[in-house]
This record gives sequence, C-alpha cells and structure tokens, in this order.
Amino acid sequence: MHETAFPLPLADYLDPVGGSLIDVLASRLAAQPINGVATAIFLLAVLHTFVANKFRRWAHEAQHAYDAELRARGETPHPSFKAEMLHFFGEVEVVFGLWVLVLLAAITVTLDWQTAQAYVTETVHYTEPMFVVVIMAMAATRPVVGFAQSMLRRVAALGGGTPAAWWFTILTLGPVLGSFITEPAAMTICALLLSRQFYAMQPSRRLRYATLGLLFVNVSIGGTFTHFAAPPVLMVAAPWDWGLGYMATHFGWKAGVAILVSTLAYFLLFRQELTSLETTAAVTTVDDGDRMPATPGWITAVHLAFLAFVVVEAHHPALFIGAFLFFLGFAQATAHYQSPIDLKPPLLVGFFLGGLVTHGGLQGWWIAPVLGGLTEQPLFWSATLLTAFNDNALITYLSTLVPNLSDTLKYAVVAGAVTGGGLTVIANAPNPAGQAILGRYFQNGVSPMWLAASAAGPTLVAAACFLLL
Repeated sequence: MHETAFPLPLADYLDPVGGSLIDVLASRLAAQPINGVATAIFLLAVLHTFVANKFRRWAHEAQHAYDAELRARGETPHPSFKAEMLHFFGEVEVVFGLWVLVLLAAITVTLDWQTAQAYVTETVHYTEPMFVVVIMAMAATRPVVGFAQSMLRRVAALGGGTPAAWWFTILTLGPVLGSFITEPAAMTICALLLSRQFYAMQPSRRLRYATLGLLFVNVSIGGTFTHFAAPPVLMVAAPWDWGLGYMATHFGWKAGVAILVSTLAYFLLFRQELTSLETTAAVTTVDDGDRMPATPGWITAVHLAFLAFVVVEAHHPALFIGAFLFFLGFAQATAHYQSPIDLKPPLLVGFFLGGLVTHGGLQGWWIAPVLGGLTEQPLFWSATLLTAFNDNALITYLSTLVPNLSDTLKYAVVAGAVTGGGLTVIANAPNPAGQAILGRYFQNGVSPMWLAASAAGPTLVAAACFLLL
C-alpha cells in the first residue's frame, strides 16, 4: 500500500471484509483523512452554486448604493470594488475555481505544497475543459451557426417557420447533433439558435425555464446514439468495449423516444403561449440584422473541417489546441465574413469545468463504494441523483473502477448518469455553455431550484424510457 500517494488509488484501500458501507467509508477516511476535508470543500462549492444569485443581487444593491453616494458628493458614478467582488462571487462559472484555492490551501496545510502541486499538474486531467473551450468557440462562429441554422430552417419550414416550429425543431433535432459533433458543440448551437429564434421574443418566466430544463435534459441524453461524442459515454466506451452498435441499440433509440415525448409534452403544455409568439417577428438569419455579406460556401466548409478535426482529436490537446490557433488565424484572414469571436464565455466554461474536475478527482473514495454496493434500479437512481451534484462523466468514470460490474449494472449507471444530466448546471459538461449563452434572459441569473423543477419532468420521461423500453 502506497501510504504517501495522494489521492490514494482506490485499489490500495484496505476495506474491512464484510463491512457495511459506513465501515468502508470510515476506513477510507482513517487511511487518508484529507478525503473528508476535500469532500466538505466540494459540498461547500456545490452549495455556493445554489446561492450565486444572492451574490449577484447583493452586487446590484451595493453598486446602486455606491452610485447614490457618489452622486450626493457630486462625483461621477463608477464601478464599486465591493460590487464587482460580489458579482465575481456570484458568477457560477468561477465558483469551483474559487473553491479550488481553498482545496489547495487545505492540501498544503494538511500535507504540503508539493503534494498539492503534483495533484493539479500530474493527477488531474484537463483535456475535457480545454476541448470544451475550443469547440465552444468554434461552434459559436457565424459560418457554423449559420450552417446549422440553414439545416434546421428546412425542418422548421415544415411547420411554417414560426417560433413554435423553431422551438420544437431545435429541441428535438439539435440535441441529437450531440452524438455526432459532440454535446458541447450541439449545446452551443442549440443555445445560440434558441437565443435568436425564441428567447429574444421575451417568453414568460415559466416557459423560459421549461425550455432551458428541456434543453439540458435532451442534450444530455441526445449524445447517446454514438460512443464517441458524449463525455459520460466516452469514459466507459473503451474499458467496457461499447461500440456504435451497442450504443444505438441500447441507448440511442430510447433517448430519441424520450426527446420526442418530453418535447411534445412541453409543447402541448405551453401551446397557447408558443402560438402567441407567432405574432412576433422572428429573427431568421444568424446575422442579427448586421447587414454583413453572405458567408461564402468555401469559408463554411473550412470551418466545418476545423470543427471535424477537433472532434476527431478530442483526446489530444496538442493537436486540437494547435488547430484552434490556426483556426483563429483563418478567422482573422476572413474577418470580412466573420462576427467577432467572443472568447469570454468559452473561457469561463472551461474554468468552471477545470474547477469541477479538480474537486471531482478527490471524490472517488466515497462514490465508488456507493455505486459498487447497489443493485440495478437503486444504482440507476443513485447515479441520477449523484449526477445532479457532480459531472456525469465523473460518475461513469468512477464506475469503471468498480471491479466485476455486471453488464446490467454498467447499463444502469450510464443510463442514470445521462438521465440526470439536466437537473443542475454542474450535472453535464455542456450545461455551463448553455447557461453562459442564455443566462442573460433570466433576471438575476438562472435559479438552480427553478432549473431542477423544470428539468424534473423530462428527467422522469428519460428514466421511464431507459428503464422500461
């Protein structure tokens, strides 16, 4: 047993033979007490995401009071340091990164700085966060979004091209793109199109949240038609030898049924309001009225080629980051046909995911025994619930570490992980990208409670399809 290893490999824990789950967890805490500290810090970070809205409200109030004070003194209002700091603490995308500082301090105090440094630089893998930054920036470019919109427009035209038709098309076909161009890219494109074709028309609060919850759930399960695009599937595909045929027959068609049923149910529930939006002029081009020249087909083709290369090389940062640098150069050379590339949202999402995987890498000591001691249905629902408080890719990765997991239990844990991927912003890697794009349509930001309530219905539909079909 490597007593100095951090984190201790799961195979190196000397669990009590025949002991209960509590006995196992107590033994693992005794073997490496920092486990409890790391998990407590992670839970505090999760709680922070649920109160982020309050920080933003306090920031607004602090800035308002500061402006009034400056005006009373005859000075020109300017940003308040206090308000800016409160706003910073209210950004969901930076929460886990902030708590990483606390985690590193705890490791340093408990062990030493070299151990903390080695954990971040040698143990944690940041390939997925880096990939999300690149794919999100590429997918949000004018040629790519314009191409996706032109494809979906043809389907929406079958329903008259109304906002309701766009809404239904984006929420059914868009998420399925996640199985082919990756979930982060599909989320980015769906969110951008919903922003232009739906949210810009100021629907009611209930419909805004219902749409966001439905989008998150549909994207989470929509990536299961293939074995190479959805992060939670990627984690298990190679270790468990799951190929395209297995995913399509065991997951894909069931996910398709769930997407159609949930979207149709929400469509019928909000049919009156969706119909009323038809009287509002829809934005029909990606240009947003900027009168930019039409994008030549060859530029779109080059963008799609870059996108395809990054998807294929998603596990090789040196290649996809290098490609991204060439892509930025090409975008600059064709700037006449491009909108400015906004790197802030992708970088914030990447920072969010980087913080999440840093914390998540220290949660295996309790997640693995919890998953390994369950039967099929309890495992399914446990994976669904745990996913709400942890990235679903981490849940499925940890399941590969459980020895002698049967085929039935393998299916249950992956099905549960993708089912719960829409309940919270942190449940699925692409969710922060969707929130970054659509968050401005929610006063004081997206409420975690409202999001969970809105995603509950589609989550239950997905659960029924994966368990009963």
